Amino acid sequence: RVRRGGRGRRPAAAPSPASSPGDRTAGPSRASFPRPLSPPAPVVPAQGRSAAPPASPLTTGPGGGQPSWAQQVHQLAGGAAAPAAAEGERVAPWKPVVEDPFQALVRDRTQSRPASLGKRLLARLVDTLVVGAVTGAAAIPLGTKAIDHVNDKIDAAKQSGETVTVWLLDGTTSVYAGIVLAVLLVFGALYEALPTAKWGRTLGKKLCGLQVRDIEEHEPPTFGAALRRWLVYSVLGLLVVGVVGVLWGLFDRPWRQCWHDKAAHTFVAA
Repeated sequence: RVRRGGRGRRPAAAPSPASSPGDRTAGPSRASFPRPLSPPAPVVPAQGRSAAPPASPLTTGPGGGQPSWAQQVHQLAGGAAAPAAAEGERVAPWKPVVEDPFQALVRDRTQSRPASLGKRLLARLVDTLVVGAVTGAAAIPLGTKAIDHVNDKIDAAKQSGETVTVWLLDGTTSVYAGIVLAVLLVFGALYEALPTAKWGRTLGKKLCGLQVRDIEEHEPPTFGAALRRWLVYSVLGLLVVGVVGVLWGLFDRPWRQCWHDKAAHTFVAA
């Protein structure tokens, strides 16, 4: 800045004798521009490896970078729907389960309660009448033949005039008794074991609204368990000890099991 009258004016600095016009170009103005860098070399993917990044993050842990279970399901669902979408087919959406099977099992177990002994006795009476009717149809003619055979033996002993011991159970009558017993056990097994294993109930239990269930699974028992249940009941009943086994349900808690129920691990549910 120059004031009027020439006051305070400083003389311009004279150029140094050591400087030259060529040195001006190498001053600070040239050093302020950085040297351009060379472009980075393109990254070439290795042979046999995909250059694209993974579609979803991988989990870390013992699996060694394996995708999680949900990611694998998503990838499988996407792979299965790709061909259908490519062909123009309509892909049905996934629908959730209407009812949780675990909750249904818990609810079914809470609703399963032991049946009353009155209904159980009524159902057993109906089943006994059905089995007894079929067994009686085979026992009546065989029993008639057995009685006639014993009477013939008694008449022969009277006519001999000697003291003779007449056995009621011999080779003939034992065969008749074995046939009747086989009819009872075989028909009883077909009538009791098969429906119990398939539906959990017989005719009498169906009329009374009862069902035989496994003590652990709360489902109808297997055929082996149902057959064991019937055999224990029938054999103990023939030996008259079955009355005690049936009355055992009066004192058993909490499932009111009789002896045949304990042998088969079952209980009768209402």
